[in-house]
Amino acid sequence: MSVAVDEPAAVAKTSPTGSAPHRPQLPEPRKPPLLRRLRRDRALLLLMVPGVTYFLLFHYLAVFGNVIAFKDYVPFVGVVESPWVGFANFQVLFQDPGFWHAAWNTVVLSVLQIVFFFPLPLALAMLLHSLTRTRIRKFVQSVVYLPHFISWVVVVALFLQVLGTDGPLNGLLGDDGRHAVDIFGNPDAFEPLMVAELIWKDCGWGTIIFLAALHTVDDGLYEAAAIDGAGPWRRFWHVTLPAIRPVLVLLLILRLGDVLTVGFEQILLQRTAFGPETAEVIDTFVYFHGVVEGGWGFAAAAALFKGVVGAVLVFSANKIAHRLGEQGVYR
Repeated sequence: MSVAVDEPAAVAKTSPTGSAPHRPQLPEPRKPPLLRRLRRDRALLLLMVPGVTYFLLFHYLAVFGNVIAFKDYVPFVGVVESPWVGFANFQVLFQDPGFWHAAWNTVVLSVLQIVFFFPLPLALAMLLHSLTRTRIRKFVQSVVYLPHFISWVVVVALFLQVLGTDGPLNGLLGDDGRHAVDIFGNPDAFEPLMVAELIWKDCGWGTIIFLAALHTVDDGLYEAAAIDGAGPWRRFWHVTLPAIRPVLVLLLILRLGDVLTVGFEQILLQRTAFGPETAEVIDTFVYFHGVVEGGWGFAAAAALFKGVVGAVLVFSANKIAHRLGEQGVYR
């Protein structure tokens, strides 16, 4: 005796391969019209206007000003009427020993900042993240964030008051019968002093991104590693570092883009004390040859060269990050 089976029902129950039945997908919800979305988000859009205007005027629109690097620019004549000289400014720039000396000082300072400053915010972030008491953590965060909001004029003045010839450091050395140390007049102390000032001012501020990354790490991974006998160093190496590696790669790539930018205001304030031979970098080179001496086209050529080098480094580092399986800055 045979039993009739409803064929559509049988097909709905099982498929030829024995897998789950295919269910029709629901249509995606339609987006509201553009005018309705603009009206809905008008408050947020108005808040964006100042920031977008700033970047448009002083970052994107200002890029067109690089055309003066190819002209004998005279401010009283204007960009359009200034004579076109092609790559003459770049030829003079690349033959100037002072430019290459400034570029070398910039690279040395940038490498020192990457080696000594870049890891410290991560270490400080891990220290703050390990604090269990909320009040203590917030207090320490406020203290280490505060120097970032102090201007470089005040920071340099503080270091000058402490480390200068009349400061407390030389006062202690004089009390012990030792000779005074003229740090601000010693060319060998310029690079360590620049790195020390940057660490004191911005190390705490640099922990913000690392703290956010550390909060995304699952605490269960630390507990499992501790149960397996992993010490603090192995937990950092095998749990923390892989979890925040995308953030580290991103920040390192962005730092390479600023490899020829080491702090114009900080160095300009101390350039006289250490002398141009020691404290000249590309930013101060551009300032004195362009704004002070009026060589606008020559200075613009130096600034454009700096920007091109930074862009090439970012694109190259991002490509290498993709080959190593990292996301990088963009895809």
